[in-house]
Amino acid sequence: MTQERFDVVAIGNAIVDVIAHADDGFLEAHGMVKGSMRLIDDATAQRLYDAMGPAVESSGGSAANTAAGIASLGGTVAFIGRVADDVLGQVFTHDIRAAGVSFEPLAPDSDARGTARCLVLVTPDAQRTLNTYLGVSSAISPRDVDETLVARGRVLYCEGYLWDEPDAKDALLKSMDAARAAGAKVAFTLSDAFCVDRHRADFLHLAEHRVDILFANEAELLSLYEVGRWEEAAERVAGHCELACLTRSEKGSVVITAAGERVHVDAWPVEEVIDTTGAGDLYAAGFLYGYTHGLDVEESARLGSLAAGEVISHLGARPERSLAALAEDLLRT
Repeated sequence: MTQERFDVVAIGNAIVDVIAHADDGFLEAHGMVKGSMRLIDDATAQRLYDAMGPAVESSGGSAANTAAGIASLGGTVAFIGRVADDVLGQVFTHDIRAAGVSFEPLAPDSDARGTARCLVLVTPDAQRTLNTYLGVSSAISPRDVDETLVARGRVLYCEGYLWDEPDAKDALLKSMDAARAAGAKVAFTLSDAFCVDRHRADFLHLAEHRVDILFANEAELLSLYEVGRWEEAAERVAGHCELACLTRSEKGSVVITAAGERVHVDAWPVEEVIDTTGAGDLYAAGFLYGYTHGLDVEESARLGSLAAGEVISHLGARPERSLAALAEDLLRT
């Protein structure tokens, strides 16, 4: 029997998000930089959790959010990630499968760390500040990569956050090689400006030599090329990969082709921005769904804008409404 093909196979950290509102004073008191992501240990995670206000828990993780978005649009998608055999691991597994994503947790190992969690503080300006305890999520190694599964995807989608762990980095490289050998495209998200700061040389090499579709926001792109002007960064990325999909918050997005052509798409209008958590993840979901279903660059970017607009209109990083239903009118125009 021929195995199912997937539009996208995504690999990343399997994380449960704990999301609460906070003011700028709370961030300052706990040493956070607004809008950034920092890695914390188990003890810090517990202290911060105790200090947070009422929270909403939902399955998250950058690539996992993208996978859920693709499924909400009607795409076929699989996710590769690691959870522990604990309550949060069960929550993550249930949630991502319920979203329509194919997910088989990697075999448990002797690691005593629990399932990853991300404590997300949302300030009144809708900015999100992430405090991530990675737990077992980053304990992915090359032996965990099912090359047969990767080869079933039309696109392999990788998150930059995994680059912090040497074994996980090697797992990503092995996955990229397997995807290329199968004729699939490789997509990569820079994830966070501070992540780019830590791995700039590697990410530049990926953009130029291994990645077909690059996703980045404005801050990440400026960090990648160590420049202070958007226009200069946009000129630098042109030609480094097949497509550079660049998000600019309320300014919309720009997709730059290998030939240097630019396609601009406005941000999707929303009545009120509640929480920007997952905006970039869902933009990638919409774009990749369009890309794998024969839509052109502009149509794919518009789907990305729509998906991002839906997720910032409520708390949490996963769609609350069917993106496929929302996209029907868009795809008819």
